[in-house]
Amino acid sequence: MLALSWTDENSVRRAIRETRELTDRPFGVNLVLEWDQRERLAACLEEGVHIVSFFWGDPIPYAETVHEAGGLVLHSIGETREAVAATRERAADVIVAQGWKAGGHVRGTVASMSLVPRVVDAVAPVPVVAAGGVADGRGLVAALALGAVGAWIGTQFLLAEEAATHDAYRAAVLQADETGTVYSSLFDGGWPDAPHRTLRNSTVEAWEAAGRPPKGKRPREGEIVATGPDGRPVERYEDTIPLPGSSGSVEALAMYAGQGVGLADRVQPARSIVGEITREAAEVLNDLGAATRLRDEW
Repeated sequence: MLALSWTDENSVRRAIRETRELTDRPFGVNLVLEWDQRERLAACLEEGVHIVSFFWGDPIPYAETVHEAGGLVLHSIGETREAVAATRERAADVIVAQGWKAGGHVRGTVASMSLVPRVVDAVAPVPVVAAGGVADGRGLVAALALGAVGAWIGTQFLLAEEAATHDAYRAAVLQADETGTVYSSLFDGGWPDAPHRTLRNSTVEAWEAAGRPPKGKRPREGEIVATGPDGRPVERYEDTIPLPGSSGSVEALAMYAGQGVGLADRVQPARSIVGEITREAAEVLNDLGAATRLRDEW
């Protein structure tokens, strides 16, 4: 999935074309509906993208355009009523049920274990993908057991060799355990009042030590802490992540990660991550099958 919500139209087209040159496999684009995405969506469809993922808004005004182009609509939700609304008028072809354990911006406050089966029941026969906290084959099997057709995994791929992850960000992921993330609206510069889950870092710790004050009263608010790879200064509390080429106190920037971060323990190619997850899932399913046969024999 190409995250293109804040990308200008020319860069949208360039990213799609470059991706197509790198793979003959399916890929899609993700657009956040907090902002009007009609122009970006038109560019994506004109470039031949047929998988479009929406988030944080109403997909119905956009869905018909995608369907007319022969595309597939995925929509991420955080609660059951959002899922039901998104499947009205056959807008969403696939629902992504995002539990609050997820990294990055988080739509709801319900854990995946409770959310996924509720959504599966509410929107059947529309397929549901589970997101939030899934990081290995066991999590994938759990998602399938809850009725999902698959899992949306993010945090684990921050460690992929191919990922544009800053070395400091990658190191922080490797050091974190399941308690190392924080759910807040702290990094709100660029996207106000949007809850998210990030790694605990010096910015988070200073804010917590100050009693979690509101915007305008937070420690060192407005301070320039880093410079982006394009030379742009980055203030503390922006929603900007550290990318390769960023400099300064990049550890203080927003580093999104989910509660499955403790299971992300080494850097390896994305292909290897996918292979390990699928092999482990197959082994777990095989073990469960053996347990079922043993039970039946008894």
